[in-house]
Amino acid sequence: MTRKKKRKSRKNKISNLTNTILSILKKERNKSFNYKQIAAKLGVNDASSRNQIIKKLQQLKAKQEIEEVDRGKFKAIVNTEYHTGILDMSSKGNGYVICDDFEEDIFIASNNINKALDGDEVEFYAYRRKHRGKQEGEITSIIKRVKSEYVGTIQIHDKKNYAFVIADSVKMYKDIFVPINKTKKAEDGDKVLVTLTDWPEKADSPYGKVLEVLGKPGEHSTEIHSILAEYGLPSEFPHEVEAYANQLNTSITEEEIAKRRDMRKDLTFTIDPKDAKDFDDALSFKVLENGLYEVGIHIADVSHYLQPDTVLDDEAYERATSIYLVDRVVPMLPEILSNGACSLRPLEEKYTFSAVFQMNDKCEIKKQWFGRTVTYSDARFAYEEAQTIIENNPNVTLSAIEVSQLNTTIPQEISLTGKAYQTQPEIAEAVLVLDRLAKKMRSQRMRTGAISFDKVEVKFNLDEEANPVGVFFKTSKDANKLIEEFMLLANRKVSEFIGKQNPKKTFIYRVHDEPDEAKLAQLQTVVGRFGHKLNFKDRNSVASSLNKLLTDVVGKKEQNLVDTLAIRTMSKAEYTTQNIGHYGLAFDYYSHFTSPIRRYPDVMAHRLLQHYLEGGKSANEEVYEEKCKHSSNMEYLATKAERDSIKYMQIRFMQDHQDEEFLGVISGVTDWGIYVEIISNKCEGMVSVRDMKDDTYDFDQTHYAMVGRNTHNMYQLGDEVIVKVKNTDLVKKHLDFYMVGKPEE
Repeated sequence: MTRKKKRKSRKNKISNLTNTILSILKKERNKSFNYKQIAAKLGVNDASSRNQIIKKLQQLKAKQEIEEVDRGKFKAIVNTEYHTGILDMSSKGNGYVICDDFEEDIFIASNNINKALDGDEVEFYAYRRKHRGKQEGEITSIIKRVKSEYVGTIQIHDKKNYAFVIADSVKMYKDIFVPINKTKKAEDGDKVLVTLTDWPEKADSPYGKVLEVLGKPGEHSTEIHSILAEYGLPSEFPHEVEAYANQLNTSITEEEIAKRRDMRKDLTFTIDPKDAKDFDDALSFKVLENGLYEVGIHIADVSHYLQPDTVLDDEAYERATSIYLVDRVVPMLPEILSNGACSLRPLEEKYTFSAVFQMNDKCEIKKQWFGRTVTYSDARFAYEEAQTIIENNPNVTLSAIEVSQLNTTIPQEISLTGKAYQTQPEIAEAVLVLDRLAKKMRSQRMRTGAISFDKVEVKFNLDEEANPVGVFFKTSKDANKLIEEFMLLANRKVSEFIGKQNPKKTFIYRVHDEPDEAKLAQLQTVVGRFGHKLNFKDRNSVASSLNKLLTDVVGKKEQNLVDTLAIRTMSKAEYTTQNIGHYGLAFDYYSHFTSPIRRYPDVMAHRLLQHYLEGGKSANEEVYEEKCKHSSNMEYLATKAERDSIKYMQIRFMQDHQDEEFLGVISGVTDWGIYVEIISNKCEGMVSVRDMKDDTYDFDQTHYAMVGRNTHNMYQLGDEVIVKVKNTDLVKKHLDFYMVGKPEE
């Protein structure tokens, strides 16, 4: 009887062994490995697995994909050039590497991410093959982790003695494993801040430990603190920083006054938002005997108190900026400075750093002076108060001689903190002259190619418990623009004063590159739907046509959409020691000098300016460039936190309006749904294509539209639609709509 041959068991066959071995060798391409080391990395030690590895190594050697550098030791033969870039994860677990070596981003499949996380600086190599038209690659090593802390919800597994944190960020594709003794006594379902501690090679998830228990998801204080924690931003000052600030001498002394230009007798006032607590800039005004106007732009002398190499300065540098959330400000400086010593409050003497200009009626600068001063604020204006003065005198045109003869009547209902208008008509006269000069300067900027972005800001009326009870829009009026123009003047002239010195001096510039042509073309495609046209002939024509576009859409349904898209075409402004000018403002030289209470780059500008005024040598460029990069990065994180807080508050507001229908504008179309922005409150949500039950809809990328297969209904970018709230998710900050349909003609 013939014995049947037993079929060999394939139970222990190692799947995808070729790619696995190549990945191991390429990941550490400067090392050599024998079969035992590879087996250890794969977590196998049985004879069958070892034999498979030995056989595969010989096959790869024969194909000249690896080389035997020593007996039994192998290295990858690298025929591919390696590149570095930044990983941008998608919510689906795949990613793209942004790399200057390639015109387009490199697609990275989820199995080639190799434990890199969103934002990491990575090394990768690019395959010859493509994925849906995109070049594909594989990450070989992580050069630098961008972050190690994440906000998420903890799930406690008591019986198994461990927990997992599910990160809020959709771009964090792995849950974080936390041993039960590292949960900081968090309860199941709590929102926590967790830090990554390790990611063992054989582990599917990274390991971490809880740093802070933030609270219960959905609660207001929890969600606001979560936003700050997500971006690694502070919520309060360390005790030693507060203590240091509180012991500072903030008195105004005769000894210090003697070192400064005394401008306390010059008419000086502030114009700020009505709810402002810190006033870091003031204007002074007088008419000189020669008929010129002398205008002083006075900035809080923060650098007088903020001395280098102190805990206070270190903390300010780390923060780099104040953060403006919907219900609070997280300041760069402790309150004793931000709202006290450095705030140019009415009827108080303050140390200031000033830019003083003598100019004629055409806004030509005849003389300028920069230096430390002491000033006295005669009064405080709210923007609304200054605006009332301007609007009640719309046709006034004043020469320097006429100013002294003007008798202005101020409405009784306007109140002013400090001295009353009626006893100081010269303050109102100054506002009117400065407004006229500001309009001339703005007009000159527009003619030279500046772009006017007056985007509508969404603001909330909050009750005592920070619940949103209303939405309003903040727009920039003449009073705002008056202050803006004189702050721009100071920033430009300070930058120009340093930038034109020979030999070159290191300085902190605020630069803004020209817009990307491809993005401008995309903008034209979108705005063309509304009948608008851009002119790409040259730099000036681009600027003038953008300004015309932004003016033409004011008050129209597409205004916010067009404003947002136009801003996205612009390059991102940043800080650097390398001056390339500011495209958006049409300035060859520009710096930030006027807000040192809330921006650290302004503090650095003050220090450098004073250093050079005293005849100092050029500062170390490399040191300041690193400080610039840090400041730009912190500004970016603060902006993201501010946007998240607005989104969060919008969703809270919509929770109380779930049974209402809203008129909105389609602000985006993707293959998974339609984004709609409500006209009345600027809240944006998404209509999932799965919820559009009246037809089967397909995404038409060419026309930015969703089209029904049977009805041929088309929902296109910019269309007005009626929506209803489906779901409000405070934790994930998602707002979902149902599509009701289009409004009747």
